[in-house]
Amino acid sequence: MRRVVVKFHIARSGKGGRLGAFRAHLHYIQRDGVERDGQGGDLYTRDGETPHGDRFLDRSETDRHQFRIIVSPEDGVALGDLRETTRALMVQMERDLGTRLDWVAVDHHNTGHPHTHIVVRGKDARGQDLVIAPDYLKSGLRQRAADLVTERLGPRRDLEIARARHAEVRQDRLTAIDRAMLHDVEDGILDVSGTASSEAERFERSLRLQRLSHLRQLGLAKPVGEGGWRMVSGWDRVLAEMGQRGDVIRTLAHRFGRKDGLERLTTFDAPRAEGRTLTGTVLAVLPDDELRDRRSVVFEDFDGRRWLIGLGETEPDAIPPEGAIVEAGARTARARSSDRVIAGIAEGAGGLYSEDIHAGADPSSTAAFRHAHVRRLEALRRAGLVERMPDGVWTIPEDYLGKAAQFEGRRQGGVSLSVRSWLSLEEQIRREGVTWLDDVADGTQGKRLIAARQARLAWLQQQGWLASDQVTLGAEARSRLCRREQDIAVARIAKASGRSEVTLQTGEAISGRYEQALSLGSGRFVVIGNAKAFALVPWRAEIERHRGRELVAKRTAQGLSWTIGMGRQKGLSR
Repeated sequence: MRRVVVKFHIARSGKGGRLGAFRAHLHYIQRDGVERDGQGGDLYTRDGETPHGDRFLDRSETDRHQFRIIVSPEDGVALGDLRETTRALMVQMERDLGTRLDWVAVDHHNTGHPHTHIVVRGKDARGQDLVIAPDYLKSGLRQRAADLVTERLGPRRDLEIARARHAEVRQDRLTAIDRAMLHDVEDGILDVSGTASSEAERFERSLRLQRLSHLRQLGLAKPVGEGGWRMVSGWDRVLAEMGQRGDVIRTLAHRFGRKDGLERLTTFDAPRAEGRTLTGTVLAVLPDDELRDRRSVVFEDFDGRRWLIGLGETEPDAIPPEGAIVEAGARTARARSSDRVIAGIAEGAGGLYSEDIHAGADPSSTAAFRHAHVRRLEALRRAGLVERMPDGVWTIPEDYLGKAAQFEGRRQGGVSLSVRSWLSLEEQIRREGVTWLDDVADGTQGKRLIAARQARLAWLQQQGWLASDQVTLGAEARSRLCRREQDIAVARIAKASGRSEVTLQTGEAISGRYEQALSLGSGRFVVIGNAKAFALVPWRAEIERHRGRELVAKRTAQGLSWTIGMGRQKGLSR
């Protein structure tokens, strides 16, 4: 059979805006997708139908979950156009499940390993919650995909199989040989001293011995006794991390056409940073876990060192673009407010929690509020941090808050990435506005940063914003530059849309749609507008999940507040 890797994830509807998580994933797979001709990834669905992402999301409004599937044939390059195979697979999946499915897909050809992302709505043809047995997703769908690819390309020849297995021997990643050996390791020892009774067994034993020899060179295995090998603790995890790093380097080389300096890429270990921060520019944004929308950035500090930084789960438009100036450091892991509620109720109930116990401790709480806490515990249970008894009651350990904080830290990548400027150094040099470069100290380090700072000062002096003997912008000049930049942005939007801009004063609000985000030298802004007017308001990462939705922005004495949905507001009000 031809080999096909199938990965899946059942994604729950997001917190807050229910479609936030679904919208983000669809955005990701389209943005990251690239066709064979180099054009952007296009959504497609069953033959003869043209999908629309917004309509698919609208239909998903009440879905409790969605199925995310990645299908990656080993011989994807030989298949060429993946659409025919994907459509045939989905037809077979519908037959197996006995229902018509609502799905969209995007092919990715930008990593050197062609694969397809499929998103299936969590509703069947009758509008009921779609339930798919885990065994079907884990093995049944992979078998169906292997059947289809084998039918199209023919069965693998013995010589192909042998070459593929031999190719794994010297790979610096977790391979199928390693996974097979992992099952036979006992107390850290792998025994390969047994005799082989068939040609196939002799072949497999030879592969293991060659692989162990390579792992010895990597410092992950050591021969002991007669036919025994001691495996270093966590050897499989080390190989997985090496494979991830290698994938990053290959993806970058595939994108940029070179490997200059990429071999010196270092993973930023936030727990060991000990308060250290790094400032530099984003070189590339790469998928880390495409099913769960986790991303990593390749980052170059101003001393020329390159780092791989995991971001965890991040909204797509909250990720800084290539060239942006960012500061990386360790994230302080904190438990959620729901975790504190659970811990407080469990403390008064002998270490137990349930919806009934919660209702007894807080009679004013709603059923939806209590159920949200159960969903939180389900997430922690899947991570092995809490246990649920058969009667539905949860046992809450004394160190629950610490475990919940660690879980959040891992989920968010353990790294705090702060955007200092959404604009690159080159964009900032001649920017008619206040930029991050204007606040860089004269004694700063890094040749590239020093050169950019000097070029910025020369431009400001040339334009008359600074005197020839000045190196710092005064308050009046900063205010004028900031206003000038916003005026240019506002004039461009007004001309293109035929609307007028409104500046929200305290107590005023505007109803409209989140249309776009603007990256200015002084920061990032959201454009919210309706048929007659628009306003620029400060951007926040948490509002990204509502891009394209109707909302109300209101200026208060404390700042700006958001309300999702039009409510009773119409246009600008006081």
